[in-house]
Amino acid sequence: MLYIVGLGPGSLDLMSPMAQEVLQKVDTIVGYTTYIKLVKDFIQDKEVINTGMKREIDRCEKAIELAQAGKEVAVISSGDAGIYGMAGLILELLSSQGSDLEVKVVPGITASIGGAALLGAPLMNDFCHISLSDLMTPWEMIEKRLHAAAQGDFVICLYNPKSKGRPKHLEKALKIIAGYKGEETIVGIAKDIGRPKEETIITTIKDLDDRLVDMTTTVIVGNRFTKVYNGMMYTPRGYKL
Repeated sequence: MLYIVGLGPGSLDLMSPMAQEVLQKVDTIVGYTTYIKLVKDFIQDKEVINTGMKREIDRCEKAIELAQAGKEVAVISSGDAGIYGMAGLILELLSSQGSDLEVKVVPGITASIGGAALLGAPLMNDFCHISLSDLMTPWEMIEKRLHAAAQGDFVICLYNPKSKGRPKHLEKALKIIAGYKGEETIVGIAKDIGRPKEETIITTIKDLDDRLVDMTTTVIVGNRFTKVYNGMMYTPRGYKL
């Protein structure tokens, strides 16, 4: 049996009981080195397979191999395993093999949901996720998606907003979005969600200081109705008050 487990943002209290139960019962845990540290309390005497970044295929192939050999295996992802996580890759690999291995995806709280709760209620109307990482998706395609989402006035959750390898992607994205929504659009920044250095900032496109943004940050850009009240960001659902 192969489990694909979403750990949530990082803290134990935001990890689902189902995820905890799976991690306790499996024989082997497979994951990115940083995420293995998040489940150290569950490791005990289990077999652990961990690798660094850009070794996702290797990890998933090893997990499949171990599960096919009869072990109970958990592949872990931060947030939700089906949102920029390992669930899709596992299923893609199994499909290419024609394997009938039994798989169970265990959901977790993704960064946008955890960050939205800290900020208030910015996702009360239609929203979308766009990753600014061009490791898997060409930047030209990311730009097309930004234009479409901004033109449709979606609340936009930006994942992987900035790193040393792409220091200008957030700036470019916000420029595209501002062209449709305007520079006064409310923006929420959620950093290190569920972790000791957790922090939120509410600002606007115009006033956003991208020096505050890194790879552990989720940026939520509101729609034209998004407001701030009492230090909290919210997007009206459309109720007639």
